[in-house]
Amino acid sequence: MALTAISPNATLKRSGGDPSSTDRMLTLITEALDREGVKSETLRLADFNILPGVTSDEGASDEWPDIRAKILAADMLVLGTPIWLGQPSSVAKRVLERMDAFLEEVDDAGRMVSYGRVAAVAVVGNEDGAHHVSAELFQALNDIGFTIPANAVSYWVGEAMGSVNFVDLAKVPAAVTKMVETLARNSVHVANLLRREQYPGQR
Repeated sequence: MALTAISPNATLKRSGGDPSSTDRMLTLITEALDREGVKSETLRLADFNILPGVTSDEGASDEWPDIRAKILAADMLVLGTPIWLGQPSSVAKRVLERMDAFLEEVDDAGRMVSYGRVAAVAVVGNEDGAHHVSAELFQALNDIGFTIPANAVSYWVGEAMGSVNFVDLAKVPAAVTKMVETLARNSVHVANLLRREQYPGQR
């Protein structure tokens, strides 16, 4: 059975508006995963009503439960975010806050429900901060049970205060292509290992 990946796009832009640089980066990654035999789905998070909170269901109008189900059904999570004020987007932070519930949600062996899943990160922006943003996301994703492969980030940062976005580039830089291919290759490798042998349980 083929590996699967879910790629939540934490851009602040809803679908149908201005092009998203985060979407372009995630597209490069999903295409690289496809070449590795992975079936991927991308979600534009701003299109959904994800309520604030730290539980898996915050009420009748909350659309997080369906997104949560997709995340837990996939072998890989690729979280994409733009950089705003040197930070991950507010949308990315909300998703991490909602996955805080994984800390208390465990299987019969005492493992978090997210165990056995790989997480990678995509970051784009026109200001410094790609390392800081990926570090924040990696720490949070590791805290809630995801496994981070080696070199599991692909990023592009343009000129500070510049007007050219990643989505505007006529050609993807070779360094970005290399990062994308490495991310895909390493993520697939670790996901296959975890599919064959899950982490040991507590009981």
